[in-house]
Amino acid sequence: MIRLYPEQLRAQLKEGLRAAYLLLGNDPLLLQESQDAIRLAATSQGFEEHHAFTLDPSTDWEALFSLCQAMSLFASRQTLVLQLPENGPNAAMNEQLATLSCLLHDDLLLIVRGNKLTKAQENASWYTTLAERSVQVSCQTPEQAQLPRWVAARAKAQNLQLDDAANQLLCYCYEGNLLALAQALERLSLLWPDGKLTLPRVEQAVNDAAHFTPFHWVDALLMGKSKRALHILQQLRLEGSEPVILLRTLQRELLLLMNLKRQSAHTPLRTLFDKHRVWQNRRAMIGDALQRLHPTQLRQAVQLLTRTEITLKQDYGQSVWAELEGLSLLLCHKALADIFIDG
Repeated sequence: MIRLYPEQLRAQLKEGLRAAYLLLGNDPLLLQESQDAIRLAATSQGFEEHHAFTLDPSTDWEALFSLCQAMSLFASRQTLVLQLPENGPNAAMNEQLATLSCLLHDDLLLIVRGNKLTKAQENASWYTTLAERSVQVSCQTPEQAQLPRWVAARAKAQNLQLDDAANQLLCYCYEGNLLALAQALERLSLLWPDGKLTLPRVEQAVNDAAHFTPFHWVDALLMGKSKRALHILQQLRLEGSEPVILLRTLQRELLLLMNLKRQSAHTPLRTLFDKHRVWQNRRAMIGDALQRLHPTQLRQAVQLLTRTEITLKQDYGQSVWAELEGLSLLLCHKALADIFIDG
């Protein structure tokens, strides 16, 4: 299995088409652009028919199999796009995919689209069969740390000269929303034909369209980044996120931190991470938060969170965004007015 990022795909396509391409990830722009690039390369090599199926319980697998086996002297080469379910294929679907993977031939190019697969799903027979002659493209939305590099590469590909400050502003305004970011770069290229994108020029044309989840907010709190946490909170509020979901997400993290804080006095942190099944890519961040946050802060945060939940239960329509901002500042090690903590 060849594993690539979308920006590496075009170079691979120039080397020659593989039998199958697995486009896996959560980013609509990266998924669509990768599919378009593959279809364009395939069309140039005589793949004139393009078919697409969304896999679900009502999928007509016999029609799919017939399509794969339709070979004649006059049949044109064809591409077949299969959209996996949101949670990946189930056991029954895995069996059908295993059958289909054995029907591939030189005049049929398979493109599978879906979310990132779990390790268990990658052990399915259809996946292992395709692995020998396929390319997997990771279409995950870049995280905050990787986004500036992605933006710089995108700008360079469009012959745009983007300075660092302008890059930072674009990342701030469009994190988690690559489609809007790509559209912003297109708009800027039209506004400034000389291609020189300085901070003042970019400021005139951007709007805050970043997209976040509650997990981004919690991660910002763990890292003690108050400005980022408040920015995320503002965007979540504008998108109509439910405060109760934010509270529940933070509650799980606070309980984990308190347990780790208490148990780490007599048990190595690595052992505790294994016990509580903390993901490897979160361990350094949680370890830093444990060193930074005092037990008193954690207790105060739990008190404020509990009181906020009670407020919501008593009057679901009451706004608690001020309390969520207070929680953000408290966990980012900022001084809080007593009214937030003591009620």
